[in-house]
Amino acid sequence: MRATGTVVKRICDRFFHASAQDFSLVISVPARAGWCYFAHDFHPAFSPIFLVFRSRFFCCVWLLVCAAIFCGCGDNKKTSATAGNGPLIVGMELSFPPFEMLDENHQPAGISVDLARALAADLHRELRIENLPFDTLITSLKTGRIDLIISSMTVRPDRAESIDFSEPYVHTGIALLVRADSDIQTAADLDQPGRRIVVKSGTTGFLYANEKLRRATVRTLPEEANCALEVSQGKADAFLYDPIAVYQLNKKYPQSTRALLTPIQREDWAIGIRKGNDTLRRQVNAFLEDFEAKRGMAALNEKFLRDDKEAYRRMGFPFLD
Repeated sequence: MRATGTVVKRICDRFFHASAQDFSLVISVPARAGWCYFAHDFHPAFSPIFLVFRSRFFCCVWLLVCAAIFCGCGDNKKTSATAGNGPLIVGMELSFPPFEMLDENHQPAGISVDLARALAADLHRELRIENLPFDTLITSLKTGRIDLIISSMTVRPDRAESIDFSEPYVHTGIALLVRADSDIQTAADLDQPGRRIVVKSGTTGFLYANEKLRRATVRTLPEEANCALEVSQGKADAFLYDPIAVYQLNKKYPQSTRALLTPIQREDWAIGIRKGNDTLRRQVNAFLEDFEAKRGMAALNEKFLRDDKEAYRRMGFPFLD
């Protein structure tokens, strides 16, 4: 009875805020007195329950069920996306080679994927990659579906209002893919009446065009491949996007496009972290500092960009060494 009484007391304290005196009353009144009759005096919350469970047996069963629930309602509230020792869930859109892509076996691959693997290993956590549309990544981070964003995401003031960022790990910018016969050479040539500009939704190129190219006609498309095709077919004069992607798209359409890789706006990429998760932010920054000191990014560039690094420099975009 003493053990049962202890459980009852904990339930009363947690769920009904009953006093110790009330607790003594409830465990001392004989069952034959009819527990349902004093239940309301003990605490009003008990009335509907004890009116149903008139016998001592059913009351004990009910209390034991509550005890089981109580024991299971501890501090185990973390999901795998928030637990410090659970899997590290990283969100990225696997459609941006050579940073985020799928290999021939449809497995995640690329610079960002290898970076995520190295980070997870450093934190001694299993890595899980969620392939998500780019414009849903911040929402997924804020709602706890993922722990981090590693998806070539540019640090922007509006994004920093919603999420935190690590220290930058890539310095980049906005480049131009233009028609091969176009007279466009600089950003100043874009903001002209009659210019047709295409941008991918949710990108910094989208923001730049809508804020600074007021006299041009700007169209937004969902995928970079669609934007590049518009330029290649002469339906658009320029596509504003990341320099590495612009270079790769120019290689795809070498006869009909030109790549202008000198950035019209300098930018940094960083890892997105949920606001308030300061412990993980410190861990990520410590990892990036050590990774850079060991020339980890240089090794990834050599692995994925070796054939193109000299071309980047020649065309005005000195990527990370």
